[in-house]
Amino acid sequence: MARKVFEDRLTELHETLMSMGLLVEEAIYKSVTSLVNKNIDLALEVVLDDQRINEYEVDIEKKCFELIALQQPVGTDLRRIATMLKVATDLERMGDHAVSIAKSTIRLKDETYLKPLIDIPKMAEIVKEMVREVLDAYISLDRDGAVTVAKKDDQIDKYLSMIFMELIEIMKQDSSKVNQALHFLLVAQHLERIGDYVTNVCEWIVYLKTGSLVDLNK
Repeated sequence: MARKVFEDRLTELHETLMSMGLLVEEAIYKSVTSLVNKNIDLALEVVLDDQRINEYEVDIEKKCFELIALQQPVGTDLRRIATMLKVATDLERMGDHAVSIAKSTIRLKDETYLKPLIDIPKMAEIVKEMVREVLDAYISLDRDGAVTVAKKDDQIDKYLSMIFMELIEIMKQDSSKVNQALHFLLVAQHLERIGDYVTNVCEWIVYLKTGSLVDLNK
């Protein structure tokens, strides 16, 4: 395969990955917005759109393996393809967590919320920022930017701890609210997991730039 054809296919894969990332970011936004506003139609959109995210992952994986088989890349070229594969997998998992949040919206549709949702939307906003910023860092191969994004995961962990403690106290005081409180706790945990996957992407950006695997979860 001529070098230009190889580069063109990498560029095409790169653009597909960006489209996938934007769809995942949108799914996170819609899932939390649907929960806050009890918008069932929006939650259903997230569930249905997940098929597109899955299709993106399959398409990227197929084309990456085709490139590996035909080009037998080494060095930087192999790192680029390996990174795309890993990032696509992490994005797909983020989408799955957005779907889980949307499903909580659907399950709670007939219930009056035990309290106004304040910390979950704030937590979600940071998560969305992380997704957007990690995509920017990937586009520009910004190692330092990726490291900075990963550090925001500490804020996500703090919100999870705060939400957990608050919901535990609510359940202690009123057992009738246990089911709903558990749903909100699961939502917070889904957001926390998305933050972890963003950190994984940050690590792959560092790998792509430097060739070194680092642990940014420390």
